[in-house]
Parts: sequence; structure tokens; C-alpha cells
Amino acid sequence: MKIFTFSIRKNFFNLVFIFFTILLVFFSSSNLVAAKNGLALWANNIIPALFPFFIATELLNSTNIIYIFGKLFNKFMRPIFNLPGEATYPLIMGFISGYPVGAKIVSDLRNKNILTKAESERLLAFTNNSGPLFIIGTIGIGLFKDTTTGLILLITHIVAALTVGIIFRFWKYHDVNISSTSNNIKIYTNNICFSNIGSTLTIAIKNSIVTILNIGGFIVLFSVIISILNKMHFIYLIELVLNPILNIFNISNDFSNGIINGIFEITNGLQQISSIPIKNISFSIIISAFILGFGGISVILQVSSFTSKTDISIKPYIIGKLLQGILAAFYTFIIFHFFSFLSLDLSNIVKVFEYL
Repeated sequence: MKIFTFSIRKNFFNLVFIFFTILLVFFSSSNLVAAKNGLALWANNIIPALFPFFIATELLNSTNIIYIFGKLFNKFMRPIFNLPGEATYPLIMGFISGYPVGAKIVSDLRNKNILTKAESERLLAFTNNSGPLFIIGTIGIGLFKDTTTGLILLITHIVAALTVGIIFRFWKYHDVNISSTSNNIKIYTNNICFSNIGSTLTIAIKNSIVTILNIGGFIVLFSVIISILNKMHFIYLIELVLNPILNIFNISNDFSNGIINGIFEITNGLQQISSIPIKNISFSIIISAFILGFGGISVILQVSSFTSKTDISIKPYIIGKLLQGILAAFYTFIIFHFFSFLSLDLSNIVKVFEYL
């Protein structure tokens, strides 16, 4: 029995991948439809919202913006988040660009020794977030057909992330290893001029294409995985466990499948939740706030692809995102429960986001 158990552990992933390949063939017709839907979702919603920001991020990485932020914001970042001023850059870009830009920047800063291991883990827990174009454009306008919904989700998403950052300031609080950013300024202080702007832009586009293809691959893969799990009735078994929990909060069981899908892959889950017909739309928005904050297993694996090249532990990130999802849902509930009298007619601000 011990030999058999050891053999399974040793060949676990071999067995999983073989089983997955068999299921791809067995459910080929439904998998084909799921893959096409995943590709359409990626091409129509993800690329327009994220790809330009990925290029902008790559271009900024080639400047001395990190050093400038370090000098300007160190006096704010240390007392609030227990982080150096250089952490401002991934914090801002994580909010502007969306998943998984924040994780990529944090991993890059750790590889350059600009941040310590503890600082990187502390920062990663709250800087890898959905961007405003995705939340307002894709989720608000595209899925819910309402800009105010997107704006509410954006506000609660940001506030929840900052709350997690304040909480995580105590993560490895007594870490005595201080990042020596002053000794590493030359590593990330580059001089961009007219003579090398072409090559810099080319590299930025290439890196952005790799990142956006990586995201598309995860979306298509998890679309197929979710389809297979549905065909095997595995999702149904999870729903049987989840439904009693939803009943406690007086939430319709119609949401259980969308929540499970969102835990696996954020975009598919949000698309399904937004399409559920319900009189009280606030339930859909609160659940969407949780999924947006958590990010899903797909995003966790994308983050892991960056952190695996460093000594950063993925554990604090998972804890931070779960906490952010809960806080975002709670803040969204507060808005609907206590501030329902507010108009929230901020169409001018929304038009600015749409124009950008």
C-alpha cells in the first residue's frame, strides 16, 4: 500500500494530465464550444481593455519612474503599508492596468532586489487587481449594461484592496532585512531617448503580446475545464454544498453555478452572474464584487507563473485576495443597504473612462 501511495504521489500530475487529455477527447463537442466562447470572450473584452495598458506598463518600466515614486511617496507608504516608496508604482499600475500586471511588477522589483522578500509578499497581497477599463467597460457597460454598476464595483474594489494593504502591513512585521533601493537605483534607472525609442517600443509590444496571450490561454483552458466539470456533474456536487450557505444569506441558488465558475475563472463567472434574471440586482453586484476581489484560481496560477521565478511565497497573495473579495462584497452591501438614497449619477466621470 505504501509503495502504491508513493507511486501515485510521484506520478500525480502525469495521471491528471493523461485523464485531462482523455476527457478532452470524450467531451470534444462541448469542449469545442467552450473553447470558442473563451476565445470570443478574450478577443472581444480582454484584449481591448488590457493590451494598451500592458504596453504602457512596459514602457514605464524602461524609465526611472520607480525611483521618482520612491522619493515622492516613501513618507506615505511606510507608515500606512510598511513599504518603501518604490511600492507606489506597482500599486498604481496594478489598479490602472488590471490582472496580472501588479504581480509581474512586484516580481520584477524582487528580482532586482529593490524589495525584500517580506516587502514583496506584503505588496503582492493587495496590488494585483482588476483595472477600471475592465470593471467599468467590460463588467459594467458590457455585461450589466450599466455604468453606475461598474463605478460601484470599481470603488469597492479599490477600497477593499487598500484595506487589505493596511492589514498586511503587519505581515512579517519584524522582518529586519531592509531593501537597499538606494544601492540599486542604477538597475532600473534607464535613459530613454529618440535613438532607442523604436527598440524600446518593440520590446514593450513583444512583452505585452506574451502577457495577453498568456491571459487568453488561461481563459480558454479554464473555459474547457469548467465545461468538462459541468459534463461530469462535478459542479453540481459543489452546488449541493454551496446552496445551503447561500440560503443562509437569502441568496437565490441560481447564483451557485456562476459563483463556482467565477472561483475557477473570473471572466466566465462574471458573465454568467450578470446574465441571471433577478428583480434585486444588488445580489448580482455584491457577488460580482467578491469574484472581482478574489480573482479566481486562473489568476492565482497566472500570478504563480511570475512568483515561481522569485522567492516570493504565493500563500499571502491567496489569503489577501480572499480577504479582498469578502471586503469588497461587504462594502458593496453597505452601499446598497445604507446609501440607497444616493443618485450616484457620475456620467461625466464614466465618459472620461470610456474615452480613455
